[in-house]
Amino acid sequence: MKVAKNDTVLVMSGDDKGKTGRVLKVLPSQRRLLIEGVNFIKRHSKPTQSNPKGGIVQKEAPVNVSKVMVVCPKCSAPTKIGKKRLEDGRSVRQCKQCQEIIG
Repeated sequence: MKVAKNDTVLVMSGDDKGKTGRVLKVLPSQRRLLIEGVNFIKRHSKPTQSNPKGGIVQKEAPVNVSKVMVVCPKCSAPTKIGKKRLEDGRSVRQCKQCQEIIG
């Protein structure tokens, strides 16, 4: 996948369309991302020692990687990501609009 942890992404479709957030976790086997402040779900929790009252907990759920675009740190626009091989043999991610190396 071309999205990495701590990237800023823009949600392109779904209930949270237009929201931006930082990637907290990448789940490559499921092709999903956990994004800060996006796709909240509610879960009912039983009382435990750490949470004696129990109740309804709100947390982020994973989003499919096809529904987001990476926001370039230089041009601040949602962009596609390309791969570029440097002279020393390393492969890096590159913004398709401004040609800036990301990460």
